[in-house]
Amino acid sequence: MTMRNAFLATLVLAALPAAARAGEIVIPLPAGATAETIKAPYDCGAFGPVEARYFNAPPVALASLAFKGEFLVMSNVIAASGARYAGGKYIWWTKGNGADLYDVTLGEGAAPVASCAAGS
Repeated sequence: MTMRNAFLATLVLAALPAAARAGEIVIPLPAGATAETIKAPYDCGAFGPVEARYFNAPPVALASLAFKGEFLVMSNVIAASGARYAGGKYIWWTKGNGADLYDVTLGEGAAPVASCAAGS
């Protein structure tokens, strides 16, 4: 494993709860790419808190979300504005200091299941 790959694996594993660290996730990066991790807590009102971590190593952009006992790893996908991540049955769409969590099983026109503000 190269130093770059080990670094990214460490970043991803740091986001995992202790019980989930039994495995390892390694994502090879192109030569010269550097990785950055940003931890961002969100206040989502009645939905509860969402802990987000963003892993940026262009061209790779991932997010992990932890909420209500769930843990997701999401990939950045095309968005008209802001940053949009998809994983499992969820879409996490951020813009400025806000974010919306959508459950795609509720239909394309469904309202977000949580509207959140950064910095809780």
